[in-house]
Amino acid sequence: MRLTVVGCGTAAPDAERAAPGFLVEQGDFRILMDCGPGVVHALARLGLDWPAITHVVLTHFHNDHIGDVPALFFAWKYGIRPARSARLELIGPAGTATLIHSLPDALGAHIRDPGFAVMVRDATVDRTLPFDGGVVLRSVDTPHTEESLGFRLEADGVSVGYTGDTGPDPSIAAFMAGVDLLIAECSVPDAEAFPQHLTPTSLAELASAAQPGALLVTHVYPQLDRHTVPSLLESAGWRGRTIVAEDGLVLDI
Repeated sequence: MRLTVVGCGTAAPDAERAAPGFLVEQGDFRILMDCGPGVVHALARLGLDWPAITHVVLTHFHNDHIGDVPALFFAWKYGIRPARSARLELIGPAGTATLIHSLPDALGAHIRDPGFAVMVRDATVDRTLPFDGGVVLRSVDTPHTEESLGFRLEADGVSVGYTGDTGPDPSIAAFMAGVDLLIAECSVPDAEAFPQHLTPTSLAELASAAQPGALLVTHVYPQLDRHTVPSLLESAGWRGRTIVAEDGLVLDI
């Protein structure tokens, strides 16, 4: 399984980072988890096979996580020749179908009729989604928005967890227990803690309980110095491997 960090930024514009987007490649599967502003052009800049994406997974509906979904549909219809014809699976929280059906009114009919079939799947109804080839996607509620989810992707004995945006919750650590790689947000310093996001201390608690093979830290806002995050996590009790995400980072798991 290969993970590419397409974007690891936040809602704060950043010259070096697109908004959240993570591409997981497993056999014929190319699964894009979140698609925030800047992700579509970053896919091309990084030389990734964006026309062959098979699944798009959304954690919640904040603009920094879904802002480039219309741009991706537009690129598939008008940015390649021949245009995309392969079916797409779009997976997200309750309300994903309503969101997609409402976008054409503002952004154009290419979303309603992109030229390929779109299957929208509600991950809050089907908590475990099996795909061909032994790939399984599982979901868990997260305390960020009313609809927000975290995901766990498993295939061939390898697992990747992605918290999306979340506040502290012991059930997330239980859900992510033992994943080979945990992609987790760490938004703000401990002094600015609030219930909808993680800080170094609350992330250290999550990681210490889940015990992933490695922790990939993402979604770090400017008020938290990203270079200090590993030492802050260690001081808060996390003793495992820590990687601070950068756009373009590739990890083979």
